[in-house]
Amino acid sequence: MKAQVKWVGDEMFMGTSESGHSMLMDANGGNNAVSPLENVLLSLGGCSSVDVVSILQKARQNVRDCVVEIEAKRADSVPRLFTDIHLHFVITGTDVAEKHVERAVALSADKYCSVALMLNKAVNISHDFAIEQAS
Repeated sequence: MKAQVKWVGDEMFMGTSESGHSMLMDANGGNNAVSPLENVLLSLGGCSSVDVVSILQKARQNVRDCVVEIEAKRADSVPRLFTDIHLHFVITGTDVAEKHVERAVALSADKYCSVALMLNKAVNISHDFAIEQAS
């Protein structure tokens, strides 16, 4: 896998993936685009959500929506690394079983999500979930 990041002016950088997708990043605290650290959180949420939805679908759960709310804490000193990240999954569907959601979230965190597994080496990652009945 390859990627490129190009400085495009001020504190703005354009990242381009090997597949040709681009994303603008802003090193100035995310004032004009996603900051690199915000992108780490979005990548964690995306990776985990893909796993959770896939596992639930394979378990034949009637999932209509999956939202993961992510909250992170950073160290007070430079470099301001993440110290703790919490993922709260909100699964919406019809008759979705708690045991399947619990299993899907755990499998993502412990086995499948590459981003979580990399971050786990330096960050305390926790997770929980809620199930909402679809209307």
